[in-house]
Amino acid sequence: MSGHSKWSTIKRKKGAADSKRSKIFSKLSKEITVAAKIGGPDIDANSRLRLAVQNAKGQNMSKDVIDRAISKADKDTSNFAEMTFEGYGPGGIAVFVECLSDNNNRTVGSVRSIFSKNNGHLGTNGSVAYLFDTKGIFVIPANKIPDREMFELEIIDAGAEEIEENDNFFEITSALEDFGSVSSKLEELGIEAESQGLQRIPATSVTLDVEEAKKVLRLVERLEEDDDVQNVFHNLEITPELELALAEE
Repeated sequence: MSGHSKWSTIKRKKGAADSKRSKIFSKLSKEITVAAKIGGPDIDANSRLRLAVQNAKGQNMSKDVIDRAISKADKDTSNFAEMTFEGYGPGGIAVFVECLSDNNNRTVGSVRSIFSKNNGHLGTNGSVAYLFDTKGIFVIPANKIPDREMFELEIIDAGAEEIEENDNFFEITSALEDFGSVSSKLEELGIEAESQGLQRIPATSVTLDVEEAKKVLRLVERLEEDDDVQNVFHNLEITPELELALAEE
């Protein structure tokens, strides 16, 4: 199993807690509202909104909550902008942060503070971006796939590069340019992903000892807890020793 897939599994387990799910719902709702504000409330005509709604449904967000997030776009006077930050965590681990913010100064100050308080520091734009490749990532519960052999043939034909199964989930990786065709194939097959989107996957990973690696993951967790942060990517290798240590916490 790839390091990215291992990290996805760990995040999924951590996200099972009510407090974490509330934070996930908040971020999904913000993405729905921003998508509707930018491209309009028509899901069929707004691909970003359609993807956001699909992800919300994958996390079992109710239709009422989704509809409220869409309708909020007409009333919300906030002007959200996408922001990215690049920096380094303990052990020189590369960290890439994606944000949606209506207050640049607040977000810059908050992200900078989180880095500095957790043994990291911000870098300049481009300082770590080159270490990541943008890939399509689809996470699908195994029980949503009735015929695995047929599914794999169909999804590979649609452009899937890699299919991994772990912890009762399939994780599918596609090239950036094949994201749309794989997403369309899932829709055609009537298979609903728990999550799907473009993610920054490290070209190579860095191994640290368990204690230093835990410091990196604390930095990542603090960043993910910030209301303005949507996604955090890193190039820490999730070793079997680290997996075991995290499972015992």
